Amino acid sequence: MSRASRFLRDNSLTLVFGPAFLLTLVGQAASGIAEVNNQLVAADLQPVGVAGYLTGSDFAVDVTENWQSEYLQFFLYIFGTVWLLQRGSPESKSLERAGTESDREQKGDPHATPDSPAWARASGARRAVYSRSSAS
Repeated sequence: MSRASRFLRDNSLTLVFGPAFLLTLVGQAASGIAEVNNQLVAADLQPVGVAGYLTGSDFAVDVTENWQSEYLQFFLYIFGTVWLLQRGSPESKSLERAGTESDREQKGDPHATPDSPAWARASGARRAVYSRSSAS
């Protein structure tokens, strides 16, 4: 496998979602400035420019509210996939493996393999944090 194709494979999630995130911000900025300017014109006030909108509180508030909503959805999804089961779902454990898993099943220290993440091979606080993360 070439270096370029390995880079694309190893970083495909970032390469797809990074530009998607930026496009989302651009779309939110475009619709937000149109909405703010419509409200300003309706009130017989001067519309704002792109720079004024992007550095103003309206854009910051809109982005923050959107992120709060997405973080809540993401938290609920992770929580749901940790504790709830769904037959046939690739994100769910099989129904036979319900409940917590042992260190051996999770390949945590001392059962970690050489290709396990460093925090899975660690002990103490690092392993405790890793065992409660979505990465484990």
